[in-house]
Amino acid sequence: MALNKEINIPSLLKIGNGKIIKMGKYLFDRKYMKAALFFSEGIEHIIGNSLYEGFSKYDIKVSCKMEISDINIENIIHTAFKIPAETNVLIGIGGGKSLDYSKYCAHVLKLPFISVPTSVSNDGFCSPNASLLVDGKRKSVKSSIPYGVVADLDVIVNAPVETFYSGIGDMIAKVTALWDWKSAFDKRLDDYNDFAALLARNSLDSLYYAESFKNFKSQDFYSKLANSLVISGIAMEVAGSSRPASGSEHLISHALDAISATPRMHGLQTGVSAYLCALLQNNTDVKIVGNFLQETGFADFISKAPFDKQTFLEALKIAPKMKDNFYTVLSEPDSLSKAVKFIESDKLLNKMIR
Repeated sequence: MALNKEINIPSLLKIGNGKIIKMGKYLFDRKYMKAALFFSEGIEHIIGNSLYEGFSKYDIKVSCKMEISDINIENIIHTAFKIPAETNVLIGIGGGKSLDYSKYCAHVLKLPFISVPTSVSNDGFCSPNASLLVDGKRKSVKSSIPYGVVADLDVIVNAPVETFYSGIGDMIAKVTALWDWKSAFDKRLDDYNDFAALLARNSLDSLYYAESFKNFKSQDFYSKLANSLVISGIAMEVAGSSRPASGSEHLISHALDAISATPRMHGLQTGVSAYLCALLQNNTDVKIVGNFLQETGFADFISKAPFDKQTFLEALKIAPKMKDNFYTVLSEPDSLSKAVKFIESDKLLNKMIR
C-alpha cells in the first residue's frame, strides 16, 4: 500500500500589478540578499530599471547575471558550478529558456529558485520539470518546483499576443492529458493520483467559468490564466510526473518539434493537438474544447498561419514513439486512420490545419 508523500509548493506566490519593483522586498523578507539573475534575450532592457530600483531599496546584491539563449544540459551544469558561492537564490526572468535554464541550475546546486515569467505561454514557469536539450534532443528533465513565482501583469499583458494564445493552448491540453492518464491507469499501465487530477481539473474550470471570459484579453483573465497555469504546475508536483498536464497532445507537439523546419510555440501546438485528440478520445469535453478555442480567438489566430497538413500527419505517425511506456489514445492501433479522417472532415481542424 502506497504511503502519502511530502510535496513542495511555492512559498512565494505573487500575481498582480507592479510586482517587478517589489522583488527587492520579497527577497529581503526572506533574507535572500545575493541573487544570480538569468534573463531571456532582451528582457533586461525592458524591466531592468524597475527590478534594480527595487533591489537598491533593500540592498539586494546581484552576484552574477546572464542572458540565456541556449538550453543544452551540459552547458547548464557547467554554468551552475561557476555561480559565486555567496549566491543564495537564483532568479529566472522571461520566457521558457531562461526559466528552464535557471530552474535546472538551482536544482543542481540545491538553491531556491524564483520564477518571474514575462508571459503566460505555458505552465513551465511553475512546473517541477525543465525542457532542455539532452544529446541534441528536447527532453523534459526532472527538476524542482520553484520556491517562488512572481508574475507582474503589467509586463505580461504587453507580451506578444502569440504567448497568450500559447498559454490558452497549453491549458486546454489538460482535458486530453487527464483522459489519457485515467485510461492508462484503467489499463494498469500507470499510477494515478486523484488529488493531482482534481487540481488539474480545477485549473481548467476556473478558466471555463471565469466571469471575465467574454473579455478574455482583460487583466483579470490574464490573472486567471496565470493562476491556472500555476495550479497545473503544482498538480505535476503532486503526481510526481507530468501526467496531469501532458498526454497525447504533448506527444504530437514533441513530434512537431522534431520534424518541423520551424516549430511553433509549444502551447500553439498542444492546443490544436488537444482538440484533435479530444475527438479521438470521444472526450465528453470535446465541445467545450472547441468552443474555448474559438471564443478566445485561438482558432482564428492559428488560421492566419495554419499548420501544414503534411507535416502534421508526419508528426502523428511518430508521436506515439516520442515517449517510452507512455499510454495515450495515440497508442490505439486505429488512432492514425481516425485522426486523418477528422483532419479531413472537421471544420475547426480544417481551419487550423491545411
